[in-house]
Amino acid sequence: MFSQNRNPSHALSGMYQKMQVDTGVESASKHRLVGMLFEGLLDACAQARGHLQSGNVEAKCKALQRATRIVDEGLKARLDLAGGGKLAMDLRDLYAYVSVRLTHANLHNDEAAIDECQRLVRPIQSAWESIGLQAQAA
Repeated sequence: MFSQNRNPSHALSGMYQKMQVDTGVESASKHRLVGMLFEGLLDACAQARGHLQSGNVEAKCKALQRATRIVDEGLKARLDLAGGGKLAMDLRDLYAYVSVRLTHANLHNDEAAIDECQRLVRPIQSAWESIGLQAQAA
């Protein structure tokens, strides 16, 4: 059932976590989906920092690749540049910068670049959450 290289409890935990994410995505609103992208990005960055500190280069690479994909294929791709005006263009530019810094962090094992990306994204995530709370209250 499990390969010899994997811990069975770790594999089961991973399958359970994937099931939770899949279920959450299926039932989430469009607003919540973007919130989940922010959470996934920050989580991937935190994992990358931990792997970098522990010297696990392969896991660090995977975590930073995941973070970059979330930025490029999730957050940046969802922007409405035609209807979003200057704000959407500013976010596009910010996401492009974050993507470059994540790639730099991956290539150069630069923990400060990972921290910078987290600092840049957190206020946007917080603003996005506030918009969701305001919409729910209305």
